[in-house]
Amino acid sequence: MGDSLDRLRNWSAELRADAGYQLQLVQEGRNPADFRPMPDVGPGVMEIRLHGSNEYRVFYLARFEEGVYVLHCFVKKTRATAKGDIQTGKRRYAEVLRERKSR
Repeated sequence: MGDSLDRLRNWSAELRADAGYQLQLVQEGRNPADFRPMPDVGPGVMEIRLHGSNEYRVFYLARFEEGVYVLHCFVKKTRATAKGDIQTGKRRYAEVLRERKSR
């Protein structure tokens, strides 16, 4: 969703590969290596946690049969998730629901 793919492409090759692998696990119905629910973003939204020179996060939604929605990818710079990143995830979550409803 949104600029998630562009943001992910700016990460190092190692992080991109790890994020891709973790998302593949989700597509297969398995759990990523390090994840947690993100109810502040929306019901069913999860966060993949990747570790490198910084902390990296991927918000995703995998509760619909048609696929996994990547809502937001970002570098986490503080212990708490920034309100702007939560708001971006919420906005894109709402967008997924609107798109699905209009089908």
